[in-house]
Amino acid sequence: MPEPLEADLDADPPTVTMGLLPGTPLTDDLDAGQQAAFARSLRRLWSVPCADLPARRDHPAELHALMTRRLAGLDLPGPAGEAAHAARSFLARLRLSPAGSTVLGHADPNLANYLWDGQRIRIVDFEDAGRSDPEFELADLVEHLAARRADWTAFLTTFDLDGDRLLDARRLYAVFWLHMLRPGGPAEHRNPPGTLEQQAERLLNLL
Repeated sequence: MPEPLEADLDADPPTVTMGLLPGTPLTDDLDAGQQAAFARSLRRLWSVPCADLPARRDHPAELHALMTRRLAGLDLPGPAGEAAHAARSFLARLRLSPAGSTVLGHADPNLANYLWDGQRIRIVDFEDAGRSDPEFELADLVEHLAARRADWTAFLTTFDLDGDRLLDARRLYAVFWLHMLRPGGPAEHRNPPGTLEQQAERLLNLL
């Protein structure tokens, strides 16, 4: 993690100067060596004691409730509408299995937040971090728009996971990204035309 070098918390706005970490942000064409380093970095992060921390803001129950509310009246065209209908059915019956372990969750798995220096991966941007579990963290990672074109199959097999919880968490995050990519949604203007339709297909495949 970067280290604070100096701070002026009484300034307007307050400022904190952080150290610079070496490395290049990951992209979705990461190779086997990068994936192995990524797994090591996550395990190191997850070894940090976190029992006394609050849960990450969008913990499973909160994200489930939020998506249920947001999709209730959402009318989308074409394949996205079909995916939204399937998502509403999924959310209505979703009962996530209990988490088997507790870890420190990063909560911002955009690949730009993982810096590769040729040997190790350093993680940045912990402003939303909190208590979580491995399945939820990995689902957040592999369903992120920045990461979903990578093949995570071998990567996921290196972790001891509850497969049902992981799959349901991935489905939940796929619903989240369908909502984010809706016309007028926060992610629509940041992604090329057709991304909503691609997300609808991905969600339907996961369901």
